[in-house]
Order: sequence, then structure tokens, then C-alpha cells
Amino acid sequence: MSVLDNVDAATNLAKNNELQLLVFRINESDDSAYYAINVFKTREVVEAKNHFLTQIPSAHHLLEGTIILRGLQIPILNLPLWLGTHLNKDEFHRSNILICDFNGIVIGLRIMSAYRVIKKNWNEMHAPDSYRLKDEGVVMNDTRLEDGSLCLILDYEKLLSEVIPQAMVDVLESPSNIQDIAIPQKLLNGTVLIAEDSKTAQRHLIQIFNNSKIDMKIFDNGKKLIDYIFSMPEQSIIPAIITDIEMPEMSGFTVIQTLKKDPRTQNIPIIVNSSMTGNNNKREAEVLGANGFIDKTKSHNVIPLIIEVMNKI
Repeated sequence: MSVLDNVDAATNLAKNNELQLLVFRINESDDSAYYAINVFKTREVVEAKNHFLTQIPSAHHLLEGTIILRGLQIPILNLPLWLGTHLNKDEFHRSNILICDFNGIVIGLRIMSAYRVIKKNWNEMHAPDSYRLKDEGVVMNDTRLEDGSLCLILDYEKLLSEVIPQAMVDVLESPSNIQDIAIPQKLLNGTVLIAEDSKTAQRHLIQIFNNSKIDMKIFDNGKKLIDYIFSMPEQSIIPAIITDIEMPEMSGFTVIQTLKKDPRTQNIPIIVNSSMTGNNNKREAEVLGANGFIDKTKSHNVIPLIIEVMNKI
């Protein structure tokens, strides 16, 4: 679709702590909110009326069914309904499907219309504490459009975990290879620091580390992580750092750049744990100095990966 034609390369954006957002609306009301998603999680926008929807018996009420697009069976999730909006018959007929890729899982989100692509610096993305007051909250952060309109970025991982839980990490799965790797004493005695803004992903990581009896501390974004690290009297005690890529105020790429260029932190292993699993992002993380990359559906393997990396350094 033309609104996606001018997407820049992810690598250029990463170096400037920038991102591009596809802005869309879920209905046609004059006071309808604007929503957005990182363009690198999107594939295309298609007209819903052009694709036959096959319903799935006994499916979650937000899972409308599946469509076939270029030979791929894609589940369609009713995003307006998740946000408390009911489309009437005419709106439903004129709606669009936003095809997205999360952790290699391709899904379709029903939306009303794609608005346009905007470029933002991560420090223009805000995450008020009010978004985190309740676990059922669905907004992760926000930004402003040129006319001052508020644009909301949703916790799409939360939606996936509710509707298609099998697409998310199995926090109870025990990595078979952890017994075969020598666990460094520094990891057993230390605290792994994590930058992750999704409440859903935070809960997964907390369970994974609790199950492994390894200490960790989570920060809601990269800037809070960086501020904490450089407030420490001694950074060398940090056994490892895990960072997401997409975060308000400071992206994971900027976290990696900042830590790898500072002599106090350049030797600390950094693992990227992200749903943006494209080759461009993996390459960029490696070029910037990340020691490992794992997609969020495989997060149960993050501790064995940390151990492997620590034993190599």
C-alpha cells in the first residue's frame, strides 16, 4: 500500500535513536483516537472486503477467523473490539486488515484505515505511569502528531498473549541445554539488568528468571536502565544486560551504542530480546556490539544464551 512506500531502512533509523510509525484509526468517528505501530512490524494493508474470512469454531471472541493471503493462512484479530469499539456493518465492510509480523508470527489486525507513516525520535515517545497502573492496561506509550493529536502505541504482545497464547513464550518450558553449560559464578551471585517496556514481556521474564533462581532487575525503558548503570559505583559487577529494541525515550540500539562505547561497560554481555526479528535488526544489533539476539517467543532460552555468551568472553 502506498502509505508504506517510503519506509526507510531500519539501520539508518537505529543510529539516530529514531523509529517510523504507521498511524491508523479503528473507526470513522470524528473523535476517534489515532493509534500506531512500528512499521517494521508491518507487512501491508489490504481491504477486508477482498478476502474471504473463514471462522474458527470455539475460537477466542477476538479471533474473527482466518484469511488466505499469498498462500499463507493468517488469523485476523478484531482490534476495535479489543479497544471497546464495535464496528457497524458498513464500517466492517469498508475496514482494512493490517498484516503484521510478531516474532515470525504473521497476523492480521482489523483497522478502519491507515493514515500515514511518521518518523519520531524515541525521546518523543512517552510512557506515563498511568499506563502501568493496572495489568489490564493496553496502552504502552504515546506521542504527538504535528497537529497536537495524541497517538497511542498499544501493547500488541498483550493482545497476542490473550488471543493466541501459543504464539508467545512458554515460560514454564525448561531449556534442555542449561544443565550442559557451566553457570558462571558471576551470574549466580549477580543481578541481570533488563530494559523492557511491555508489561506482558516483563511478566514472562520475571517468571523465567524466578524459575532459574537467578536475580534480575527490570527497567521500563532504556534510559532508566542507562541512568541506573552509570549511577552504580562499580559497573563491572553486572553479569549481563538484556534489552528490547522498541522502547520510549531510548531504543535498545541506543542502549547498546551507549554501553559499548564506554570503557566501564563495554565488556558487559548484552542480549537483545525482541519481537523485531528481521535480519536487518539482528545485523544492526551485532554491528553495534550486541553479544546475542533472541526473539521473544524463545525467551525461555535467554538464560542459556547469557551463560553461553559469558563463557565465551
